[in-house]
Amino acid sequence: MSERKSYTEEFKREAVRLCTERGNLSQTARDLGVSVTVLGRWKKALTEGSENPFPGQGNPQDPEQARLQRELARLREENEILKKAVGIFTKSPR
Repeated sequence: MSERKSYTEEFKREAVRLCTERGNLSQTARDLGVSVTVLGRWKKALTEGSENPFPGQGNPQDPEQARLQRELARLREENEILKKAVGIFTKSPR
């Protein structure tokens, strides 16, 4: 018997975003290695606007960890932008 695959909420959201951008559900599903039916269900769950489209049975720490990882990535990006700005504004004109 084959094991059932599980996907993170982040993966599901990204898959739906790609599908929407490309406008081709079948090709996106093939590219990601998921069933067209599954991707269609994910897309429907997101477009219905429910508060928690992918409830799952995951670890309760996962949403908090994901939020912290997104915040860390955002802060790192802001930090890099500020470093570049300091470099630009501290150069003396010639």
